[in-house]
Amino acid sequence: MTSWSVAVPKPLSDRLPARLTGEHAPVVSVVRLHGVIAAGAAGLGRQQLNADNVEAALKRAFTADGVQAVALAINSPGGSPTQSQLIGSRIRQLAAEHDVPVLAFCEDVAASGGYWLACAADEIITTPTSMVGSIGVVSAGFGMEGLIDKLGVDRRLHTAGSNKARLDPFSPEKEEDVQWLLSMQADIHREFGAWVRERRGDNLVGTDDELFTGDVWIGRRAVQMGLADQVGVMREVLAERYPRATVRTMHAKKSLAARLGLPGGGAEAVLGGALSGAGLAAALAGELVGAVEQRAAWARFGL
Repeated sequence: MTSWSVAVPKPLSDRLPARLTGEHAPVVSVVRLHGVIAAGAAGLGRQQLNADNVEAALKRAFTADGVQAVALAINSPGGSPTQSQLIGSRIRQLAAEHDVPVLAFCEDVAASGGYWLACAADEIITTPTSMVGSIGVVSAGFGMEGLIDKLGVDRRLHTAGSNKARLDPFSPEKEEDVQWLLSMQADIHREFGAWVRERRGDNLVGTDDELFTGDVWIGRRAVQMGLADQVGVMREVLAERYPRATVRTMHAKKSLAARLGLPGGGAEAVLGGALSGAGLAAALAGELVGAVEQRAAWARFGL
C-alpha cells in the first residue's frame, strides 16, 4: 500500500513581511539628549536642548510602530532648571500615555540638568567613566563696574521698582541682592532634590546632605549611591534585553538656520539682508558670548 504525504503550506501571514500583515517588528527608539540645556535656538556649531527642539524626536520615539522601549542617550552638563523640568515632565507624560518603559544611558556626563533628564527614566545606566549627579544650583556672572570707569563711560540706569536692577553687572554688588539670589537658588535646589527623591525613591543611599551637595560621581560610585541602577553600554544592554528589536535613533527636525549652519534662529534675517554692519557685528558678538558660556559649562567637568 502506497502512503502519500502532503506538505501543508504555511499560512499566508507567516510568509509575508510583517509590514504587509499589519504586524510591526519590535523597535527600541533612541533619543539623543546632547548639549547644554537652554531656551531658544542653538548658535553656530553648538548643540542645545530645550522643550521645543526635542519635542518632535520624543513624540516619534514613543509613537513608533512596534516600540518596545525608549532609550535616552544623555550627554549634558546641565543648564536651565525650567527647561530640564519641562523635558523631564514631557518624557514622563509620553511614557505614561503610551505605556512604554524608558531607559537613560549616561555618556560623558549626566550632571545637574543632565541628571534631571536621566531621572525621567525608569532606569539609569552609566558607563564606568561617566560623571553623574551634580544635584545643585550654580549662578555665575561678572562685575564690570571698574571696567566702565576705566573706559570713561558714564552709564545711566533708570528703574521703576526698587529691586528691578538686582545684581546689575555694572553696579557695585549689594549683600541684600546676593542673599536674594541665594534664596532663589535654595528654592530651585529643593525642587531638584524633590524630583530626584520622587524618581529614585528607595534606591538612594544617603541623606540629602550627602547626595545633594552638587558633587559628581563616576559610574560605579553613582550606582553604589543609588543615583544609577547599573554600569553598562547602551548597545550591549539593549541587545541583551531586546534581542529581536531594531535600535532606531529618532532625530529632531532641524531648523532652517541649523541646516544652513547659520547662527541661532537668524537664518531668515541673514538671507533677507536684515543683518549687516552693526547688526551683524552684534549677532556675532552674541554668538561668541554664547560659545564661551557653553564651553565653560562643559569645562567644569574637564570636557
